[in-house]
Amino acid sequence: MLEHSVTLELIQKAQDGNETAKSELIEQNSPLIKSVIRRYRNKGVDYDDLYQLGCIGFLKAIRNFSASFGVRFSTYAVPMIAGEVKRFLRDDGYIKVSRSVKSLAGKISYFVETYKNEHGESPDMETVAAAFDVEPQEAVFALDSTKFPVSLYEKTDDEHGQSLMDKIAAKETVEDNLDKIVLKDAIASLDAREKKIVLLRYFRDKTQSEVARVLGVSQVQVSRLENKIIEKLKHMFM
Repeated sequence: MLEHSVTLELIQKAQDGNETAKSELIEQNSPLIKSVIRRYRNKGVDYDDLYQLGCIGFLKAIRNFSASFGVRFSTYAVPMIAGEVKRFLRDDGYIKVSRSVKSLAGKISYFVETYKNEHGESPDMETVAAAFDVEPQEAVFALDSTKFPVSLYEKTDDEHGQSLMDKIAAKETVEDNLDKIVLKDAIASLDAREKKIVLLRYFRDKTQSEVARVLGVSQVQVSRLENKIIEKLKHMFM
C-alpha cells in the first residue's frame, strides 16, 4: 500500500485526468479491492466481473474523494467498492437492458448461428459489428444482455480461445469499455430534450448559444438545463 501523502498526490493527479496515476492507484490498491469483493463470491457472478465492479467503485472513490473529509482514502474507498457490488447484485445486473438492445441481441444471435453453420466457426466481434453497423462494444453489450451472469472474459469457441473482450479493438482498455457502456446507459435515461442537449454540446461541439438557437430558447436557459443534466448524471454514477 502507498504512503498516505503519496496516495493523496496520485489522487489529485488522477482527478486532473492523469491516467497513469489512476492506473497506479488501482494496481497498488488491488489487494484492498480484492479483500472487499471476496465476501461476495459464490453469488452467481464471475470473479473477474466482481473485480471490475470493485474497480468501478474504486474509480468513483478517486473521483469524489477530498482530503477535507478527514479520513484515509482506503477508509473512504471500502464502502464505495462494496456499494458498487451490492448495487449490481440488488438490481440483477449493472446494465439495464432496453427493448432495442434485446432486439439487437436476438438478431446478432441468429446471425452468429447462421455464420457458424456457413463458415464452421464463430464470427469475431468486428464482423458482427459491421453486419449491424454498430460499434464492437455495442455488439458485446447486446450479446451479454441476453444472459446473466455472463462474463466479458468468457472464452469463445474460436481457435485462439479468445474472450469476447479480447475481440474488441485492442487500443481500448476494459475500463474504457465499461465506462462507455455505463455512460451510454445513463444518457439513455434522459428525456428527449436532455439527450439533444448532450448530443449537440458534447458530441457535436456546439456552443450554448448555438444550442439555444436550435432549441428556440435563450443561452441562459441552455446553461441551466446543462447544469441540471450534469447533476443528474453525477447522481447516477454515485
